[in-house]
Amino acid sequence: MRNYTLSVLFAGLMALSSSTEAFAKHPATLYQSLGGKKAIVAVVDDFVGRVAMDSRINGYFKSAAADPQRLASFKMKLVDQICEASGGPCKYMGKDMKTAHMGMGISGADFNALVEDLIATLDKFHVKEQDKNALLGALGPMQKDIVEK
Repeated sequence: MRNYTLSVLFAGLMALSSSTEAFAKHPATLYQSLGGKKAIVAVVDDFVGRVAMDSRINGYFKSAAADPQRLASFKMKLVDQICEASGGPCKYMGKDMKTAHMGMGISGADFNALVEDLIATLDKFHVKEQDKNALLGALGPMQKDIVEK
């Protein structure tokens, strides 16, 4: 179960995908239960900070972290993605997952490390298990387009 959960979470947040089929299955009440956009922004800020400190995967984010404008854009895309995935009013407008991650060489272990960071952030904000599982289920199908090795 843990590997599934890790894979699902990483897929969602690494993805920056415009695929919304899985997102449409979750009611707006998940967005409301998560606390709306303001809460999602707080989660993304904490999550990105965790990833920046995680030596297992922070190399994938060095170029974004080095440029404040690019980092802000990256965070906003994550916010929009989670907002949309949870049934909120946002619309993710970034690249599809396959294009966004092509050639990055992301492994299953890298994927799991990012998911662990996301889970830690969700736990810090006391996100209910039911809501975490619903969000993971919405984001999970993206994994196949992210992991290359």
